Amino acid sequence: MTVRVFLVDDHAMVRAGVRAELGDAVDVVGEAADVPTAVEGIRATRPDVVLLDVHLPGGDGRTVLETLRGELPEVRWLALSVSDAAEDVIAVIRAGARGYVTKTISGPDLLDALRRVAEGDVVFSPRLAGFVLDAFSAGPAAPAPAEEATDPGLDLLSAREREVMQLLARGYTYREIGSRLFISVKTVESHASNVLRKLQLSNRNELTRWAATNRLL
Repeated sequence: MTVRVFLVDDHAMVRAGVRAELGDAVDVVGEAADVPTAVEGIRATRPDVVLLDVHLPGGDGRTVLETLRGELPEVRWLALSVSDAAEDVIAVIRAGARGYVTKTISGPDLLDALRRVAEGDVVFSPRLAGFVLDAFSAGPAAPAPAEEATDPGLDLLSAREREVMQLLARGYTYREIGSRLFISVKTVESHASNVLRKLQLSNRNELTRWAATNRLL
């Protein structure tokens, strides 16, 4: 099924560039350059994914998201911004976005991100994922829900495999994981293979969904 996308960015050239990069691979159902137009357009079109700039005239992307999130719970949100500032990333994710990528992203990677968010995945550039992890781990712990999701497969993972699993789910490459954990890429590949086998998962997308369901991101 073709993903229906609504573009929100205050620069017409950026919107045109995104349309050109995505081509016919998605259905762009509308676009807006400011907060009021975005709110009205998203209400009217009810897209699968809103590709949302963080800074807009008359407010910001978070205002759009917070205005509509409760009203349109089926709509998913992916931030696309020139900013990679931690405060921007954290603010829009706290508001409910499913991901955040910068405007340096390639067309194919943006298309992949849109499809993954439409399917329920979370998508971050590796560096930005680190900001989110640091922010939420440093904040006050939220009360655990009465029926928090758990998976017995987690008990099968060693401590190192758990570390690799979380970094994989957050979007880090094997090389970046190796650098963070001071292990070789080959060792990372071995741990990643073990993680997928023990959790009975086929690929990284499934791992990201599994980690999100079990509150491990």
